[in-house]
Amino acid sequence: QVQLVESGGGLVQAGGSLRLTCAASGIIFSVMFMGWYRQAPGKQRELVAVIASDGTTNYADSVKGRFTISRDNAKNTVYLQMNSLKAEDTAVYYCTARVVSMPSPNYWGQGTQVTVSS
Repeated sequence: QVQLVESGGGLVQAGGSLRLTCAASGIIFSVMFMGWYRQAPGKQRELVAVIASDGTTNYADSVKGRFTISRDNAKNTVYLQMNSLKAEDTAVYYCTARVVSMPSPNYWGQGTQVTVSS
């Protein structure tokens, strides 16, 4: 049974920082592409950041220079460090896992709310 469990969301003032954590189980974590998506109220879900099994990363233009995705294969955990948060970063953030050959995530976490007050 695959589980992706996010934590670390909450309420923060604009300009502040949060660190999201996703603990994975039931998958061969080290070979999976891990990612973070978000969905704001009334908006489509969007990709925030992804990290490949070799550590290669990719970010949405809106978060480049502010967010950092990282992974610890020994702990089956992926992180999203979010700095210089803006009100427009307010969303539910989802952890995802994708098999490299697939075009979209195979597995999703339940989501964690991030609210940035201006």
